[in-house]
Amino acid sequence: MVRRRCRSSGCPASGSTRPVPPPNSNNVTVPASLFLFDLDGTLVDSRVDIARAVNLTFQDLGLPPKPDTLIYGYVGHGVRRLIMNAVESEEPALINRALANFENHYLAHLLDTTHLYPGVADLLSGLPDSRMAIVTNKPHHYALKILEGLNILDRFDLVIGGTPDRRMKPDPQMVTEALETLEVDPSDALLIGDSAADIGAARAAGVRSCAVGYGLSPVEEVQAAFPDFFTATVADLAALLGVRP
Repeated sequence: MVRRRCRSSGCPASGSTRPVPPPNSNNVTVPASLFLFDLDGTLVDSRVDIARAVNLTFQDLGLPPKPDTLIYGYVGHGVRRLIMNAVESEEPALINRALANFENHYLAHLLDTTHLYPGVADLLSGLPDSRMAIVTNKPHHYALKILEGLNILDRFDLVIGGTPDRRMKPDPQMVTEALETLEVDPSDALLIGDSAADIGAARAAGVRSCAVGYGLSPVEEVQAAFPDFFTATVADLAALLGVRP
């Protein structure tokens, strides 16, 4: 199901019941010169490998493991925030040690179980003439390794990941950098992501947004960010982008 954001003066207030989409909403397509994709929770399911690396880091630090499902909720805001939330500390020496250990473990395991969500390969191959970019809070070198390992790196015109000199989404810096590098007007781009941070970054950059409901964030949380479009499944997303079965 594709849901469109209400834009009229009669829109419900945040937290109220959203309008029921019209019956033909699945026929909506969004033309764009550039599709900007988030990575974790949007194109790839990387939860298990991230949780494993976190708990291996905990083992190094002599800390008890945490449930994988709890760690999943920390994903999407950059690796430093992931570790700070998992360790439940902001003590610099501990965080820096944990980050170094996590780096070693994650690089060794980042492709153990990480995979494209079902239907994503067909989605990408169904957009052969479209310009596409990755805009992710995941550290840049992790993103490149995953995209290369899953054999989809060459589908993207640009990959922008987290680096020390970039601000994380929901700050619009990464989105704006992609637009400027590829010389695309904000009005002619669409950002697809699974979190409120993605929607916030798109809005701040003047870009339309599509939230997906199959990723890491709770559906209610991402819908509460009021994306321009919402797609519950990869098949719905493909239809929205004009990919035909």
